Amino acid sequence: MSELKLTDVAKRYSEVDVLQNINLDIQTGELVVFVGPSGCGKSTLLRMIAGLEKISGGTLEIEGSVMNDVPPAQRGIAMVFQSYALYPHMTVRENMAFALKIAKRPAAEINAAVERAAEILQLGDYLDRLPKALSGGQRQRVAIGRAIVRDPKVYLFDEPLSNLDAALRVATRIEIARLKEAMPDSTMIYVTHDQVEAMTLASRIVVLANKGIAQVGTPLELYETPDNEFVAQFIGSPAMNLLSGTITETGAATKVQLDGGGTAISAIPTDALQQGLKVNVGVRPEDLMPTEGAALFSGKVDYTEALGEVTLLYFEATQGSDGVIAKLPGIERNLRGKTVSLTGHPDKVHLFHDGQSLRNASDHQPEGYRQIGE
Repeated sequence: MSELKLTDVAKRYSEVDVLQNINLDIQTGELVVFVGPSGCGKSTLLRMIAGLEKISGGTLEIEGSVMNDVPPAQRGIAMVFQSYALYPHMTVRENMAFALKIAKRPAAEINAAVERAAEILQLGDYLDRLPKALSGGQRQRVAIGRAIVRDPKVYLFDEPLSNLDAALRVATRIEIARLKEAMPDSTMIYVTHDQVEAMTLASRIVVLANKGIAQVGTPLELYETPDNEFVAQFIGSPAMNLLSGTITETGAATKVQLDGGGTAISAIPTDALQQGLKVNVGVRPEDLMPTEGAALFSGKVDYTEALGEVTLLYFEATQGSDGVIAKLPGIERNLRGKTVSLTGHPDKVHLFHDGQSLRNASDHQPEGYRQIGE
């Protein structure tokens, strides 16, 4: 049985639809991450699960019971917010124990729950400190500990690392990953706009866009086999390059003549599609490599960024492209202003038609997806 199930869930404010036809099964023990652009409804969906927003349509089930009209406190859910929301006059121990004291649990049970959470989160040495004596990462761990002591059915995280600086975000992200390993049967839903958090923490990622679900899959499924152009460009940094062209040969592989003059070979077979079909060719910056032979793309380097482990090359916009970015390993010097030819391995070349991937041309549109701009 699914731990949590959303069936045709919708959210609207007055006459404005925010989310439509959200269908999702989350299994016990999963850590599912909601990602998407600002305003796509990911935090709204999380708040609907928590009971902080009313569901306008469809059903929410937890362990087989419909929760649409169940108060938040009775849903068996604990939420960790973006802000720590700790009581400044209470010690770490008192902050973590507060919800159980309100519920009038026995003192022995409260102490045991706090000690267990403190051990998991490595907070044992800080239980008698006030929040002001803790770092940002430690305060966020206390907020997570406050959720753990309640022993909920589902944990909800609403961008818990966004208030931390870069170094603390990395450290706290690793701590959350270790927390999940220490609690393998716990179900967690995590909202973030940070792709690194999504890719490193998630069992599965739910990409939200245009009021619905663009794709659901493991991090590598979304990276390697995006269902549509939106997911292809949203997952990965820098975003996937898209170049327009026309299919000239089909069969076991597909040849595309690009509008900018290059040639792309994709391992995706398109026997069911006719020659002459207009497509967009997608290649990730890290999958491009210099070539002296037949090129997928040739252009003048407009700008470079040397990051040490990689060098980013930014090319001028050309016909069929808004500008190409290549990510080459190592340090590449003195390429600015020069013309560079690039190619990509056929296994790494994606094809899209009308915004959808041709990898599964017969059935590529996921349930709940709406074409961007539709």
